[in-house]
Amino acid sequence: MKVTFLGTGTSQGIPVIGCECDACLSTDFRDNRLRVSIQIEIKGKTIVIDVGPDFRQQMLRAKTKQIDAILITHEHSDHVAGLDDIRPFNFMYEMDMPIYTTKRVAKELKQRYAYIFEATYPGVPKVQQHLITKDSTFTAAGIEITPIEIFHGKLPILGFRIGTFAYLTDFKSIQPSEIRKLEGVETLVISALQHQPHHSHSTLEESVHFIQQLQIPNAYLTHLSHKMGTHANTEQLLPPHVRIAYDGLVIEI
Repeated sequence: MKVTFLGTGTSQGIPVIGCECDACLSTDFRDNRLRVSIQIEIKGKTIVIDVGPDFRQQMLRAKTKQIDAILITHEHSDHVAGLDDIRPFNFMYEMDMPIYTTKRVAKELKQRYAYIFEATYPGVPKVQQHLITKDSTFTAAGIEITPIEIFHGKLPILGFRIGTFAYLTDFKSIQPSEIRKLEGVETLVISALQHQPHHSHSTLEESVHFIQQLQIPNAYLTHLSHKMGTHANTEQLLPPHVRIAYDGLVIEI
């Protein structure tokens, strides 16, 4: 399995418009973060998790030629605002794009992108919508995936597990029954917004504690805010088995 970090920033990305903090002014390419998303290549298939407003730019940078399925964690704009840009894949492969969402997210997408689902004129994006729940594994592009319910503040959203790899973004808390789904995970990607407490995102300290509590051997932090500081300074605070992800990072699992 190959995982490419398409974006590792928050809803504002880094640099933030108008900001002159150390992270936003940094010349280190690792501090330039698009909105959060990953691409997974496994068994000849490509799966993308979340299609935020930087989706087009991310696809061009990663030179992605085909997507076989899209998984959506939740309905916030930094995770779905790039949905229109699936059109090139529709045109190239003459296929409707399979997208996997909860019922709540599906309803939100139909309201926000009515023109996609009503298909009132030619050339609109084409999707196959598949409903998923936290209670059942599902198959996308022939790959078995386990959904994991986490809480983004009070909002229940989904993370995903494939084999020994798991991805939890916009993480704040998780129920014990869902933690059990992470048993045996060897590589975890989890969000860590900043150092200061936040009502809907875990801090650096909280995410590292969660990683250590589960005894995850390899972990990567994503969805970083500019308030976290620079990559170079923050990575000095981490134990050896925890790393900061950055845009364009590729890991093999």
